[in-house]
Amino acid sequence: MSKVSYYSEEGLKKLRDELNKLKDIERPKASQAIAEARDKGDLSENAEYDAAKEAQGMLELQISKMEEVLSNARIIDESQLDMSKVLVLSTVEVKNLSTGQLMKYTLVAQTEADLKNGKISVESPIGRGLLGKGVGEIAEILIPNGKIELEIININRG
Repeated sequence: MSKVSYYSEEGLKKLRDELNKLKDIERPKASQAIAEARDKGDLSENAEYDAAKEAQGMLELQISKMEEVLSNARIIDESQLDMSKVLVLSTVEVKNLSTGQLMKYTLVAQTEADLKNGKISVESPIGRGLLGKGVGEIAEILIPNGKIELEIININRG
C-alpha cells in the first residue's frame, strides 16, 4: 500500500520538474552512453557498457520511485488548515524549555525538508512530536541525544 504525501503547490511543482528532467534529459543521456559503449566492441569484457547499463538501471529506479510519490501526492489547501493545531505546512514557533532558545520551523513533506531554511519533515522526530499540538502545549520529543521539551508558542500558516 502506497503512502499519501502532502505538498505545497510549489513543492509539488518542483518534484514534477525534477521528474521531467530525469525523463527528458537524463534518460536520453543514459541511452546514448549505452550506445556509445556498445559501439566499442565485445560486450562481455566492456566495463564501460556494464557501467552505463547499471547507471541506466539506477536512473529508471529513481524515475519509478518519483512517479510513485507523485501518484500519491496531494496538494494542501493552506486556506483550509486548522490553525489551532500544528499540521503539515504550519510554521510553528517553539521554545526549548531546557535552554530557553526560541526556534521557528515550517513542517513540510520529507522531500521539501531544508533545515537551513527552517523547513523540517513531518516524518522527522521533531516534526512528528509537534504534529497535532496546540499553542501552550509541551511536546516531549525523543531525539538521538536524549529528550527535549518544546513549548508551542505560536502557529501560523506556511
